[in-house]
Amino acid sequence: MNKDVLAQKEADVAELSKKISDSSSVVVVEYRGLTVAEITELRHALRNENVEMKVYKNTIAQRAVEQLGLDGLDAALKGPNALAFGHDQVAPARVLADFAKTHDKLILKSGIVDGAVVDEATIKTLAGLPNKEGMLAKFASTLNAPVIKFALTIKALAEKKGQAGEAPAEEAAA
Repeated sequence: MNKDVLAQKEADVAELSKKISDSSSVVVVEYRGLTVAEITELRHALRNENVEMKVYKNTIAQRAVEQLGLDGLDAALKGPNALAFGHDQVAPARVLADFAKTHDKLILKSGIVDGAVVDEATIKTLAGLPNKEGMLAKFASTLNAPVIKFALTIKALAEKKGQAGEAPAEEAAA
């Protein structure tokens, strides 16, 4: 093999390894049968969520995964695949799963979340979760719930006491 070609392949493996390790989640999808317009639509939806999708040769991807010590992704790296990289654990899975609902030719295969290989079922479960901001909002509302209940209880007691105090005054005036 030509030294230049070998050097380029090694550089591609190093680039992909870095990209995988820098990402919070990576989702492997098969895009066979999608039109150029559909792929463009998918890339646009992914870009809106700060997710990058790129096609790599399967051998390059397999070597990068081996280099990182991740087992179990070899079966998913067969056929025409694309990898979606996100800094949010949920965003790539959510966007790809939503797109797959309307485009049955897009197949979710596997992925890597926080350095662990996950299967299709886990990817679909992640897709049902809200993004980081949504989770923080739910957490904040959970923290606020006891305070709100306490405030409503105090308000109800004050109203009840106010009504009980007004009744004798009205009877005395009559």
